[in-house]
Amino acid sequence: MRVLVVEDEPRLADLLARGLREAGHTTDVRHTGGEGLLAATGGDYDTVVLDVMLPGLDGHTVCRKLRDRGVRVPVLMLTARGQIPDRVAGLDAGADDYLPKPFSFDELLARLRALHRRAADRAAPVLQAGDLRLDIVARRALRNDTEIDLSAREFDILALLMSRAGQCVTRYQILDEVWDGETDLRSNVIDVYIASLRAKVDKPFARHAITTLRGAGYRLEPDGG
Repeated sequence: MRVLVVEDEPRLADLLARGLREAGHTTDVRHTGGEGLLAATGGDYDTVVLDVMLPGLDGHTVCRKLRDRGVRVPVLMLTARGQIPDRVAGLDAGADDYLPKPFSFDELLARLRALHRRAADRAAPVLQAGDLRLDIVARRALRNDTEIDLSAREFDILALLMSRAGQCVTRYQILDEVWDGETDLRSNVIDVYIASLRAKVDKPFARHAITTLRGAGYRLEPDGG
């Protein structure tokens, strides 16, 4: 994911950015409401982590202005005030989720993953790379109109690769988004699933769409190989 963090407290902003980058997410930081609004309006972000109490424009105003401008990026709002009226105000301003401080970083990651998945499902119910098609809603994979039988994990990995066709997807990103970080990075489980995907998606059709980027991760060719 590409994440924008808008947080005025330097230490927390640094911790969030460092943790998100270590989790494999590209992360930008802004420290005022005005800077955050400008970045979120002009940047291609998958999610925004937005503090409520900001200098200049507060988080509620930033979120409301984003929605008024037609920016639909998912927003996770952070606040030190966890009372129900505060949460209602944030959601009414257009936030997609609300997390009171202090919070668990693992919970923040899980909430961002959930927001990203929901947004991806709404934005792209069908993914396509060449003659390879993935229907997210019906959970069907087809190549040249031939249906491919995939397990749930195989489908989720392929969906992740296709949603980022032409880009490197790291092992950490696969573990984080498909397994929610619940397996060991040193395990060969990803290699097993990638091999299985190639055997089902590429080999029977004489394709080479799923490539290994040695020491980096995997990439699905945008033309389907």
